[in-house]
Amino acid sequence: MACYITIITVFLVLKLVEGAPQVPCYFIFGDSLLDNGNNNDINTAARANYLPYGVDFPDGPTGRFTNGRNMADLLAEHLGFDNYIPPYASATGDEILQGVNYASGSAGIRNDTGNHLGYRIYLGRQLENHKVTISRIADLLGNTTSAKNHLNKCLFIVGIGSNDYINNFLMPDIYPTSHFYTPSQYATVLIEQYSQQLKDLYEDGARKITLFGLPQIGCIPDELKKHSTLLCVDSTNEAVQLFNKNLKALVDDLNANLPDAQFIYINMYSISSAIALTLLNYPCCQVTKIMPEGQCIPGKAPCLIRSTHLFFDNFHPTEIANSIATHRAYNALLPSDAYPMDIRHLVTGNDLYYDQ
Repeated sequence: MACYITIITVFLVLKLVEGAPQVPCYFIFGDSLLDNGNNNDINTAARANYLPYGVDFPDGPTGRFTNGRNMADLLAEHLGFDNYIPPYASATGDEILQGVNYASGSAGIRNDTGNHLGYRIYLGRQLENHKVTISRIADLLGNTTSAKNHLNKCLFIVGIGSNDYINNFLMPDIYPTSHFYTPSQYATVLIEQYSQQLKDLYEDGARKITLFGLPQIGCIPDELKKHSTLLCVDSTNEAVQLFNKNLKALVDDLNANLPDAQFIYINMYSISSAIALTLLNYPCCQVTKIMPEGQCIPGKAPCLIRSTHLFFDNFHPTEIANSIATHRAYNALLPSDAYPMDIRHLVTGNDLYYDQ
């Protein structure tokens, strides 16, 4: 056993000597914006392991809800990883030492979010899956202390909450939340639950944690279609901004109260707003009118010039939009893109605080 642990340690040291990854490991939690295959073999309508999804990805359709790479993939490239982080559903052996992707299409902060679409791996269950991974890492490294020390050095990203609006609060005929809560109350309830989940992640060894705020959900093609308008739905965007405001405040609270914690907030609302000024705001693929409504019709060819479109289907960005957003999350173009710093400064340890 000691010999095997030594081999694993040498493997990790060699990876660092090569100078490739800026962090030794990278873990991903979230929804379909980050999912890279966890929904492929579960009983859900929210899956993307068919063409035209993946039309521009080297391996074809893999379960990514876009034409090519998603933000988790693109950030792996920025961080210097040789390979994309594997989905929890298929991660095996010592590859888990470099990270695991737990994200699941239609997942939310709330357990019931996305229920009408079928099974999904909501955030609470993703955290349970992470505990299984930690146990496996402990087996590889020899003990739980070594596993926690390893995880202390990793980057964790969490991008979740969109479905708590799209597939919950904004569906009053299916979910009761909008009858129970005002938009302000709902944002508060979500953040309270999210806060506890993030504290659980911290207790399991996470220290460098990036939280992605919600984009302009009121401007996605699905919302425009639902409201029969060409203009962004202000009421939806206002509700989303209540969540984002509370999330940014949560970053301050967690950093102040959890020793050695480094949480940062990525302002996807302003980033998505800027991207929308340069790309076409309608879907590239032909979308279904039945469940799962708004996703790409299987086998139908998408638009030819995908680099001009913001959305691939009625919900999910194209690879070009993902690329622009990821670049700004990693290396902020404007001080408002990230708080209190961007991902590059978080992982390199060079403190640059944006005063917002």
